[in-house]
Amino acid sequence: MRIAMISEHASPLGVGDQHAHVADLSAALADLGHEVRVYTRRTDPEVAEVVPVADGVRVVHVPAGPARPLPDEDLLPHMAEFARALSEQWQGGGWTPDVAHAHFWTSGLAAVTAARQINIPVVQSFHELGAIDPSSAGPSRTGYERALGRAVDRVVAQTQDEVLGLVRIGVPRARLTMVPAGVDSERFTPEGPIAPRDPERPRILSVGKLVEHKGFGDVIQAMRYVPGAEMVVVGGPPADQLTADPGAKSLRALAERFQVADRLRLIGAVPHRDMPSWYRSADLLVAAPWQEQFERSALEAMACGVPIVGTAVGGLTETVVDGLTGDLVPARDPRALGGAVRRLINDKVRRFTYATAALDRARQAYSWKRVAAQIGSVYSAVTGLRRPAAEPEAEAVA
Repeated sequence: MRIAMISEHASPLGVGDQHAHVADLSAALADLGHEVRVYTRRTDPEVAEVVPVADGVRVVHVPAGPARPLPDEDLLPHMAEFARALSEQWQGGGWTPDVAHAHFWTSGLAAVTAARQINIPVVQSFHELGAIDPSSAGPSRTGYERALGRAVDRVVAQTQDEVLGLVRIGVPRARLTMVPAGVDSERFTPEGPIAPRDPERPRILSVGKLVEHKGFGDVIQAMRYVPGAEMVVVGGPPADQLTADPGAKSLRALAERFQVADRLRLIGAVPHRDMPSWYRSADLLVAAPWQEQFERSALEAMACGVPIVGTAVGGLTETVVDGLTGDLVPARDPRALGGAVRRLINDKVRRFTYATAALDRARQAYSWKRVAAQIGSVYSAVTGLRRPAAEPEAEAVA
């Protein structure tokens, strides 16, 4: 099957969770015999138009807007141009996909606009809904998401929590299929290089963008209850930009306020290929978001044999089995978080038991081969359907 991945701001050639998800899914689909082309917005005038990245996977750079990186909130005005370029390539370039799979809401707008002209079915993955981070969404994002969810042939959600969120904004349940994200169990393993650390000091690792709802501030406050341990945060801008980054400044100020600044290390962005060494260096991973979302770091840490302490929200309640692969505590409760971390840090036997179960769960339930097969079944289902005429509200997508 010919599959067009539409990922206008998360190229498989880039760095970050979203980029890695698209890259890993594309490679896993290609391993199953599919031909995959990933269409992403050109952000560098020097890069080649088409870049092979794996057997059966090519990245196609689409001109839409200035050939430089743009903030996510500035991408919407360029989606009409992106859609025109897709339509022209699919109709006149000698390669027409059997199905288009859009990642993130802006990509979905472009995919639907281009695909409806040549009757190609569209599958949509949102990854995060607008309510997660309203500051970056603009006032109309939820409306676009609702219209998009009704216009595409199928929406793939990663967690049951995401399914409920989509139903809440008005996406019909009949359009929804849940397929969890995968983890590369060949790259993320307990064996391999380990990032440098002090063997005498317990290491607590947290991973992600330096934004408030990720809960890093709560982890910093929780450190008061875990004397002697260090907190390492991987994520955010590159290390040389951390000094000026507002999120990093806020976390440093909070650490000073709660007198744990000497035990906080901000690493900045790390290439995804180097992440396994950081997970292996940790005694446990702490994921403390406030709101519903999928925490890729928890799954990657589990695959590296690292136990989890997380908040009982969103995808963490499905990825982490409380009392078996880690411990879950209420969100926004630094005291409960600190107590759970302290108990696990002080109990080597329990950590080993959790780590063993976490590794087994990651390999058995979240392999990319399994995920790609499930996604492939969705593609087979939608390619067997004729797309209905666009519903009135779906016209907002165009």
